[in-house]
Amino acid sequence: MTAELSFRTAAEADVPAVVTLVESAYRGERSRAGWTTEADLLDGRRTGPDEVEAALADPAGRLLLAERDGELVACCRLVREAGRAGEPAAHFGMFAVRPDLQAAGVGRLMLAEAERVVREEWGARRLEMQVLTPRTSLIAWYERRGYVRTGRTVPFPYGDERFGVPRMAGLAFEVLVKRLP
Repeated sequence: MTAELSFRTAAEADVPAVVTLVESAYRGERSRAGWTTEADLLDGRRTGPDEVEAALADPAGRLLLAERDGELVACCRLVREAGRAGEPAAHFGMFAVRPDLQAAGVGRLMLAEAERVVREEWGARRLEMQVLTPRTSLIAWYERRGYVRTGRTVPFPYGDERFGVPRMAGLAFEVLVKRLP
């Protein structure tokens, strides 16, 4: 695929495609085609129509899509937040790239567009995210893009199957942050 990416905000009609993309990037055998799989860490679902619909309805957020030749290839969710001392900030999540396009630069371009949106359109000066602590290669990928480990962790919500069914004990999310110029 050599065509450029185009970006847009998701709409209600995109819900099934977004769910399929996110699930394919993180769960089950299909996810093993890429390097972001969580299949060894979690079973169950990664997201569902209810969560994607809630993201679309959230006035503080935006579900950003990347398409190539009219086909969905990546997505992420952005949520406005008040940072420290009230400075504008945002949270980055629900990031997925089609497994067969991972390691081809699509994720880097999607992340750069997300940073541009929150910086230029929302005036955010910080972008924060949470990454499962065992995902050291993914954390290193974000560090190469300017994200810093904060030393803070958030416990995994054990018992809430909306986030998946853990295959191991001791899971947590590490908080990463990037200051935006």
